[in-house]
Amino acid sequence: MSQFDGINGIRISLASPEQIRSWSHGEITKAETINYRTLKPERDGLFCEKIFGPVKDFECHCGKYKKTRYKGVICDKCGVEVAHSSVRRERTGHIELAAPVTHIWFVKLVPSRLGLLLDFSPRNLESVIYFARYIIISVDEEARRKKVRQVEEEVVQKIAEQEECLNKQIEELEAKGLDEELKIQEVNQLRARSIEKKEGLEEELKTSIAEIESLKLLKLLNEEECRKLKDKYGDIFEAGMGAEAILQVLKQIDMNALHQELHEQIRSTSGGNRKRVSQRLQLVEAFKLSGNKPEWMVVTVLPVLPPALRPIVQLDGGRFVISDLNDLYRRVINRNNRLRRLMKLGAPEIIIRNEKRMLQEAVDALIDNGRRGRAVTTGNKHALKSLSDILKGKQGRFRQNLLGKRVDYSGRSVIVVGPKLKLHQCGLPRYVALELFKPSVMHKLIMNGYANNLKSARRLVEKGSPEVWDALHEVVKERPVLLNRAPTLHRLSIQAFEPVLIDGNAFQLHPLVCTAFNADFDGDQMAVHVPLSRAAVKEAREHMLSPYNMLLPSSGEPATTPTLDMVLGCYYLTISKPGAKGEGRFFSSFGEAKLAYELGIIELGAEIVVRDPSLRSDGGRINTTAGRIIFNDALPPQFGFCNKIVDKASLRALVSECIRLLGNEGTAGVLDRLKELGFDYATKSGISIAMNDIEEPPDRFRLLKESDEKVSLIEDQFNRGLITEDEKYESTVQVWMEATDKVAEDMTRALDPYGSIYMMATSGAKGNISQISQMAGMRGLMTDPSGRIIDFPIKSSLRDGLTPMEYFISTHGARKGLADTALRTSDSGYLTRRLVDIAQDVIVTEIDCGTTEGVWISRETTDVSLPPFENRITGYLAASKIIDPGTNEVIVDRNEEIDEHKVQQIIGAGITRVHVRSPLTCRSRFGICRNCYGRDLGKKQLIKLGTAAGVIAAQSIGEPGTQLTLRTFHTGGVVGIDITTGLPRVEELFEARTPDGSAIISEIDGTVEVTHTDGESIVKIISSEFYLDEYPMLPRAKLAVTDG
Repeated sequence: MSQFDGINGIRISLASPEQIRSWSHGEITKAETINYRTLKPERDGLFCEKIFGPVKDFECHCGKYKKTRYKGVICDKCGVEVAHSSVRRERTGHIELAAPVTHIWFVKLVPSRLGLLLDFSPRNLESVIYFARYIIISVDEEARRKKVRQVEEEVVQKIAEQEECLNKQIEELEAKGLDEELKIQEVNQLRARSIEKKEGLEEELKTSIAEIESLKLLKLLNEEECRKLKDKYGDIFEAGMGAEAILQVLKQIDMNALHQELHEQIRSTSGGNRKRVSQRLQLVEAFKLSGNKPEWMVVTVLPVLPPALRPIVQLDGGRFVISDLNDLYRRVINRNNRLRRLMKLGAPEIIIRNEKRMLQEAVDALIDNGRRGRAVTTGNKHALKSLSDILKGKQGRFRQNLLGKRVDYSGRSVIVVGPKLKLHQCGLPRYVALELFKPSVMHKLIMNGYANNLKSARRLVEKGSPEVWDALHEVVKERPVLLNRAPTLHRLSIQAFEPVLIDGNAFQLHPLVCTAFNADFDGDQMAVHVPLSRAAVKEAREHMLSPYNMLLPSSGEPATTPTLDMVLGCYYLTISKPGAKGEGRFFSSFGEAKLAYELGIIELGAEIVVRDPSLRSDGGRINTTAGRIIFNDALPPQFGFCNKIVDKASLRALVSECIRLLGNEGTAGVLDRLKELGFDYATKSGISIAMNDIEEPPDRFRLLKESDEKVSLIEDQFNRGLITEDEKYESTVQVWMEATDKVAEDMTRALDPYGSIYMMATSGAKGNISQISQMAGMRGLMTDPSGRIIDFPIKSSLRDGLTPMEYFISTHGARKGLADTALRTSDSGYLTRRLVDIAQDVIVTEIDCGTTEGVWISRETTDVSLPPFENRITGYLAASKIIDPGTNEVIVDRNEEIDEHKVQQIIGAGITRVHVRSPLTCRSRFGICRNCYGRDLGKKQLIKLGTAAGVIAAQSIGEPGTQLTLRTFHTGGVVGIDITTGLPRVEELFEARTPDGSAIISEIDGTVEVTHTDGESIVKIISSEFYLDEYPMLPRAKLAVTDG
């Protein structure tokens, strides 16, 4: 069992009782585990040494044989084999069950395999297994025929006796000599009575025969029916309940005959029935193919896991921790022994039946606790972990222990910002680095002659002598480290950095890589890993260093763009301020202008005129500011002079352009210069935030008063019955929405364009006008938990403070936001997992699959959410030649990449449709080909062979999934029409599930006739082939068809 090399996969299959006994090293008959005094395993118990092997290496239970020389000897006194204690991880035992039990996986998992094979509904199957109903397990056809004959003979005899009795009575009447008329009357009455009785007997005969005929194999009977039928026809059939009955039925199944029968059935059935038959056929074929027998789905011998895999561990305080499995096994053994004892004593049927049911439930709980009914729990309400629970799910054996191992040479700590770092660097605390690189440091110490052997090197490291830190400095230069931030949603969540040794205990992170990691410095933690092998170090250096991960793999947008303070600093640096000191002065060069600024002659934002030989326009003169000259020093010469206000969007565009012109390494330098400029001037600007920065809008009271008047007018109309409640609600909401917008506009006009708050919002550094308006204008309307807008506005601003009522209303949104975030994270993670699961085998396997197909991308589209045409065609390969309609020259050849330059030519030529290669039309046998995939957006070049394109796609959908909203919300409170948005909508699209409100679709072609009756519409379809179909519609349904 310990030869696990070369295992490719594990398959679970059925085991026969003989197989289970052959694995076993002995039968367990007692529920004891270990002796409370000696702490040694009890004999024949769940930890028995005789069955599972010795607890101590090479020592038997009684201690007669010790040491390896007796290896393989079985002690004549205690019966324990002398072996290594690790055999207790491999040797299984077994329990002989006093009554068979079904395996819960084959009963309860959907579809129920037992139910499918016997053609039972799961409910009926359970009623038999858990002793609620009887099932007929055998019918004696000969006895049935005899019984039918007997019943017929009895009835014929009774009818003959009836006839005889009638004749006798008529003779007696004759003898009395009555009046003729009276006599005829009496005789007629007797005859009528006789006919009635005869009919009754014939009816009885029919009922009895029908009853006998209905006694078929697998028929279910309740207690009362079974008792009645047993009394009448006990010799014809045999009924049973519980797993025993199921076992007998399964043994009688002839697989070949059933296979034949199902084949015939599948030809003759249709619709939903056909699906069921085909499922049964698949199951039968699987049984035939594997050679497994269906009766093995009923357990008669229960295997017992090796004891070292369900250990008892003693804690320091003398208490014990016991694996849950032991409790579950003990329940099974106790119930099994009790059942065996009761059966020996000949206990009443009802007691035995109850005990069998309890045994069945104990085995169910052992295999899969909580699958049926309530889970078995301990005293403190903790559900016991069954065998299935140990294997399945995120905490199960596979995902937790086999795929999710802990790794050595790793550490984790809180992150802080490292504004002085270069883009490819991270700050690593000295002591963390020493711990991570300990083996390398010790090797370096030996190489440098500071230590003679490992032991002395280790001692030096522990002492922390100066030469250790020198060695560490050398070692750190040799290899990068990987930083990872959980949750790892896409490729950019793990990147490599060159470590810079720092003091303290926190990692320092470059501010520009925060976006990629989705990190901030409010207490986030990150993990660090050391690549060990040469290949790992090479890969980290060439592919994983942060300068090579500037673009998002999902969209090709830059991920390392300046944000927050950096944006604010650059914005402050490049704005021009009318009336600033030194405005309108002339300078002979950029250097002179900078010198003037440094000497305090001009201010940063003063408009000046500069002449410089580097300028090619307007005779080398330019109207600019000192700030913009300083900003342009950070940019490479290829860019020309950037003479405009720089906000977040223009910085993003600038970085994109920079990556295109200079590549990754060049851009890294530019980004670092921009970062330093931004931080520097954000500090020099002295921008802060204070209560008085936000002035109250001058017209606020007037606007609120006007809105109040409008609302009272609407109220008045409603009270007079002129408008409905819905109309009143919608009008009120409209009024307050308009008021909020007007207050925000008024607020924007009133703000100082050079004030701190306004600059933060307009530069894109932080916040927006709506938030500023809430601070000083009015908060406006809020939604309730269902997403409906509450028509009571919050007129106060955050600066003035809210009334208790307003505060209460505004908490709805906040609470829903928090609840949504918690739910969304897990849902989004699960969606990503399913997407990766389904797409992981889409790998770029060849250069070209040779297909001539492709997809058309059109310029004209009604979809507003789609990116512009030029973005949609960039990076694809043309599926057919793209020709300029004006000049007839080929712009892009077939299988040539459409790059940015070609896109401009296509747009310039006025082409509106382009035929491109697409993964949708790829003909590769495995995965997809490079030509159909096109450009790798994260690398700005054609995708390389072997790239896991499917995983990239799955992560690109899953990563933003966390930001999506979760709920279905109502449109403006119009009840009944709700739109599923956000994450649930994404899931709906991927799963292609039938929508809740699926449209009614006509099953035939023809002309339409619509009739409206009270509250509903009926659509008639009249076919040309003399069919007529009618479809009743709901009152609210929108019809997509009209008459004719």
